Amino acid sequence: MADGVGQAWLNLYLDSLVVERGLSRHTVAAYGRDLTRYLDWLEAHGTSPAMVCGEDLAAYERELAIGDAQHKPLAPPSRARAIVAVRNLHAFAVAEGLSEENPAADIGVPKQPQRLPKALSVTAVQSLLDGVPRDTPAGLRDSALLELLYGTGARVSEAVELDVDDIWRLLDDDEATLRLIGKGDKERVVPVGGYAREALSAYLVRARPAIIVSAKKATPALFLNSRGARLSRQSAFEIVRERARQAGLGDVSPHVLRHSFATHLLDGGADIRVVQELLGHASVTTTQIYTKVTAEHLREVYATAHPRAR
Repeated sequence: MADGVGQAWLNLYLDSLVVERGLSRHTVAAYGRDLTRYLDWLEAHGTSPAMVCGEDLAAYERELAIGDAQHKPLAPPSRARAIVAVRNLHAFAVAEGLSEENPAADIGVPKQPQRLPKALSVTAVQSLLDGVPRDTPAGLRDSALLELLYGTGARVSEAVELDVDDIWRLLDDDEATLRLIGKGDKERVVPVGGYAREALSAYLVRARPAIIVSAKKATPALFLNSRGARLSRQSAFEIVRERARQAGLGDVSPHVLRHSFATHLLDGGADIRVVQELLGHASVTTTQIYTKVTAEHLREVYATAHPRAR
C-alpha cells in the first residue's frame, strides 16, 4: 500500500487524467496499476515520491526488466508504459506545486521494435463470419457483434457501449451512419455496410427479445449476455476468440478484426486520411503503420507469385 503522500499524488493525478485530459476509464485504470506498483516499490525501499532520487528510479527501472518475487519481468512495451507513467506523475507534481523538481525527467523510455499489427486475410475473415451458426439467440448475437466489429473497425469497448436506439435507424437506411464514442470521449461517425446491418437486424428481431424475455430484465444495451445485462468487454473478447477457434483461426482478438478492417481498406485503395477518420486516430502517424502491413503483403505476394522474384 502506497504511503499517504504517494496516494495523494496518485489520486490527484488520476483525477486530472479524467477531468482535464478526458482519458478513457481503461487507460486511467492502466495508469493506476502502473503507478500503484511504483509507489508500493518506493515504500518498500523506504522512500516516497517526494524524496525519490535518480538512483532509486534507475533501480526501479531495472526491477521492471528483471521482475521480482511478486512480478514477472515486463516486456518492453509494458515497461515503456510504466516508465512513462512514472515520468508523467512527477511532471504533474511539479506543475501542481507538489514538488520542486522532476527526478524522472531524464529517464529514457526503452526502445522497442515496431510490431506490425496482425491482420487476417479476407478469406479468413469470411470463414470467421460465415462460420457462426445463426439458429440460436447467442449465435445471432455473436454474428451481429463480429459483423459490426469488422464492418466498422470499432473497438470492442465502443461496440459494447452501444444501445438499441443507436442502431434502429440504420436498418432501414443504407446511407445511415453510426456514432461511436472512442478514447477520450471523442466522437466519430462511421458507415455501416449491408452485411452488418442484416446481422444486426436479425439479432434485434429474432434474438434480443428472446434474451430479454428469458432473463426478465429490460435494458437499453444493444448486446446482451445470457442474463439480459449489457455484454461486458471481457465477454465480447471471449466471444471473438471462441468463434475464431471454432473457425480454425487460432487466437484472434477483437483488435485483430479492427486491424483487418484497416488493412483491407488500404489494400482496396482507400485513402489513408479516410482510414484515419474511420479508426478515430488522432494522428495519421498512428494509421501509417497499416501502410507497412500492406507493403509487407505486397512483398510476400511478389516473392511467391513472380517467376523471377528470387
